[in-house]
Amino acid sequence: MVLTAHHLKKSYTSRGQTLTAVRDVSFDMSGGEVLAFLGPNGAGKTTCIKMIAGLIQPDAGWVKIGDYDPHSDRRALRLLGAVLEGNRNLYWRLTPEENLEYFGVLRGLSQRVARQRGQVLLERFNLTHKRHTLVQSLSRGMQQKLAIAVALIHQPQLLLLDEPTLGLDVEATLDVKRLVREIAAEGRAILLTTHQLALAEELSDEVAIINNGEIIAQQPTEALIQQFSGSAYSIELESAIDSGRKHRLEALGVGIPAPQTLRIPQPETLYSVLEILNPLPLLRVEKDRASLTDVFLQLVRESQDV
Repeated sequence: MVLTAHHLKKSYTSRGQTLTAVRDVSFDMSGGEVLAFLGPNGAGKTTCIKMIAGLIQPDAGWVKIGDYDPHSDRRALRLLGAVLEGNRNLYWRLTPEENLEYFGVLRGLSQRVARQRGQVLLERFNLTHKRHTLVQSLSRGMQQKLAIAVALIHQPQLLLLDEPTLGLDVEATLDVKRLVREIAAEGRAILLTTHQLALAEELSDEVAIINNGEIIAQQPTEALIQQFSGSAYSIELESAIDSGRKHRLEALGVGIPAPQTLRIPQPETLYSVLEILNPLPLLRVEKDRASLTDVFLQLVRESQDV
């Protein structure tokens, strides 16, 4: 396993009161896996990330990155790269080339190796033409790509990505999503935290949802969505359906909420419906499918009602 979090717990004391931020969190990750770690504000997500990164000591439980504990063995941090939300990942008065070299040396590389790897990353991330430009003069998308490059300079096994596309335009967002897929395909584990649930749905292999300091759901992304999706079908036609077909469809239990729209509650009747509609032009045939946003909201509400 690249990452193992085992029964993590963390509480804080303020003004004589104890606040439990993380009650009991366990999960693990393998190389090549993208895990979306999701939760509402105040759920314990950030505290978990800080414990994984070695920034906060857990009250109980333990973390392993590879075979090392980030709280007691510096070798664990050499296996970790992080891209934090906001502008805390780069030195703005240095160039991309200088940032990569600086952080490479900081991560234990020689200056020569850091410079060599930096050149490779600049080319890969299409930033070579900006290598001598101050970071503060780069676009937000270029800054984000550079932040990911800096996090990869020491070739970590685990990458923490916090809101990687927040504030980016469409083109920059597509670039970052492509890079995330490529990085995972190289065998690195990616722990993704974001409030952009459509992004999490698109990029993740697995989802873990935390609320009130506990993981309330953890499954492969597609399996979790299917669990909350229905079995009915909807069909949209180019034009209104004629009365003869309408009567035959209603006899099959098909709903017709609008003249050009059909609702098929029993999936086994789908092909019979299509035979009745033939050869009418169809615009859309779609099975009911929940979004990750739907699943997230339902699970969080249910956990709050318990």
